[in-house]
Amino acid sequence: MKTAIIKYNAGNIFSVSHALKRLGVEAILTDNPEELLSADKIIFPGVGEAGTTMKHLQEHGLDRLIRDLKQPVLGICLGMQLMCRHSEEGDVDCLGIFDTDVKRFLPQRQEDKVPHTGWDTISSLQDPLFKGLSPEEYVYFVHSFYVPVNPFTAAVTDYILPFSAALHKDNYYATQFHPEKSGRIGERILTNFLEL
Repeated sequence: MKTAIIKYNAGNIFSVSHALKRLGVEAILTDNPEELLSADKIIFPGVGEAGTTMKHLQEHGLDRLIRDLKQPVLGICLGMQLMCRHSEEGDVDCLGIFDTDVKRFLPQRQEDKVPHTGWDTISSLQDPLFKGLSPEEYVYFVHSFYVPVNPFTAAVTDYILPFSAALHKDNYYATQFHPEKSGRIGERILTNFLEL
């Protein structure tokens, strides 16, 4: 099985690569269209800012390529947000795979801290990505923007308000949290993705 990580100006590419190595998977890191199109599984990671990242994807033709992929694709954190229609971060139009927008967290109480950083639970797990997991598992988040609960929501976390911890549509899967930093649970989610 050939697994590819999309190479672009994202911050967590190497932690994703190391997490896959721990599972015995040597992923290729590439922005080459032929290599991406021929891969069995593709991971679209992301730590960064939506506006500059979309500009980079467009300049390299990766925006069209990602929208045309037919194999299972896993977006992580900013990767998930870029798969949505529009982001308030940089007021930018994104890939439009998921017909929903990305919103900025607005603290409601003194104890609401943004970014949402650290371990939190995921619930309402309704996806093959979460096979074998019990409700209320803990995973690791770092984000200041969120995707509201919508018809593509595959898992929910409640921080300031309920939001989409994961999305799924056709061959596109996405997590707001970082499975590569979520210990045993994250490894199980990555394994489930690789076994799709």
